[in-house]
Amino acid sequence: MKIIIRAGGILRKGPEHDMVQDYIKRAASLSRSCGFLGVEAQGVDLSKCKTRTAETEQILSAITPNNPAVILDERGKDISSRQIAQKFSLWRDDGHSQLHLLIGGADGFEPKALPKNLMRWRFGVQTWPHKFVRVMMAEQVYRALSILNGSPYHRD
Repeated sequence: MKIIIRAGGILRKGPEHDMVQDYIKRAASLSRSCGFLGVEAQGVDLSKCKTRTAETEQILSAITPNNPAVILDERGKDISSRQIAQKFSLWRDDGHSQLHLLIGGADGFEPKALPKNLMRWRFGVQTWPHKFVRVMMAEQVYRALSILNGSPYHRD
C-alpha cells in the first residue's frame, strides 16, 4: 500500500517544506521493510477553484474507490500514534493499494461535498496553521512506520 498525503495548496520553499520533505524521506526509507510501497506528499493547486466546494472536489479527485481515505478535520476523532500505526497495518493487510491522508485548503473542506464514508481525524482541539498540519501529518506517518518497524523513535 502506498501512503499519500494530499494537501490543498502548494507548499513553497521554506522551513515547513523542508520538514515535510525530511519526514517523507525518513518514512519512505522505512516503508518497504514493513510492507508498504512508499510514501508521497502531494500539493494540490487550488488557484483556479472559485469555491470551497470546488477546492474540496479537487483535493478528493485522486481518491481511488475501495481504498481508505482520511481527512484531517477539527471535528474529527482524536487518534494516537499507536492507533494510526494499527490502522495503517490493518489497511495494508486488507490489501489496499493506496491510503490518502487529506488536508483541506486554507478554509478547510466543504462539509456538503465530502462523501459520508470518509474517516475524520484531528490533531487535538487546537487550531493549527495549515503548513504545520502538513508537517505534523508527515511526522505521524514516519512515527507510525517507525512503530511498525519496532524502531525506538516512538516512546510511550
